[in-house]
Amino acid sequence: MKTWIYVDASSRQLSVREDQIGSLVASGQLQPGTLTWSEGMEGWVPARETLGNHFVSGPKAPPPLPPDHGRVAVGRSHEIDYEIHGDDMQLVEVELDPGETVIAEAGAMCYMEEDITFEAKMGDGTGEGGFLGTLKNIGRRVITGESLFMTHFSHSGRSGKRRVAFAAPYPGRIVPLQLSEFGGEILCEKGAFLCAAHGTAVSVAFNRKLGAGLFGGDGFILQRLQGDGMAFIHSGGAIVRRELRGECLRVDTGCLVAMTKGVDYDIERAGGLKSMFFGGEGLFLATLRGHGTVWLQSLPFSRMADRILAHAPSAGGKSTGEGSVLGGLGNLIDGD
Repeated sequence: MKTWIYVDASSRQLSVREDQIGSLVASGQLQPGTLTWSEGMEGWVPARETLGNHFVSGPKAPPPLPPDHGRVAVGRSHEIDYEIHGDDMQLVEVELDPGETVIAEAGAMCYMEEDITFEAKMGDGTGEGGFLGTLKNIGRRVITGESLFMTHFSHSGRSGKRRVAFAAPYPGRIVPLQLSEFGGEILCEKGAFLCAAHGTAVSVAFNRKLGAGLFGGDGFILQRLQGDGMAFIHSGGAIVRRELRGECLRVDTGCLVAMTKGVDYDIERAGGLKSMFFGGEGLFLATLRGHGTVWLQSLPFSRMADRILAHAPSAGGKSTGEGSVLGGLGNLIDGD
């Protein structure tokens, strides 16, 4: 009996017999975007292409619409190469072949080479859910304060490779994510998304738990990235990746950057009343449980902004005059 190797959400390579595949699909452990391999194959291939009959119930599903229809199905992302430059103020340089496209939040572009054209489009360009689905997604982005438009950068030339770069908005790290390695879906904090290969669906996810929504730092709003290509998110300060295997991890509510869909996110009190009010860790902590991957940041932008405002003279902070013996008089002289 034929044996298959597949990559789970924790990037482990697991073996499964042909007769066990149906139960793995039913339990959700084997997704259409899960990478699979079997003896005789040259490389890893998504399960939808090697084991497609296990994901179809009832009549056989029709084939994907052609690219010129103006709709790109989630999970059929363009294949892009990239390089991340910098240390604390990073940018990602994306390399495009003719006809390839990368999507980005408005204002993220840093520079681009010739033959790169860009166009602002409503939504991510996948067209998932048809006209009504597009309107629903637009309504969600309006409610959450996100831009209605995303910018599409395409290599419109006929040959060669061209590059376009996107810069992080504040000090931190750019995290590259191959979505197919995480079951085709990632949830991240609002505003973390930077750019992604065309074909990636970027939508809004609402946190349905009241406690997490009210006190979870990110509120009710999360961003959902779906597809099988490359996506890039941004974090503040240093980034830490943790693998959860059924245990519970408690973190500051603003330090969560992203998580896979197997992780349950909720809020609990930060100890007793004395610890809550005088411990310096806030009133609530985020609890992460389940099986999956989480990404944590050391310096949430809100924390950095609070420190800057607290020391800004215009906001009531105290100016030290940077050691000048003239103090405030020196500021008047030099124009500050």
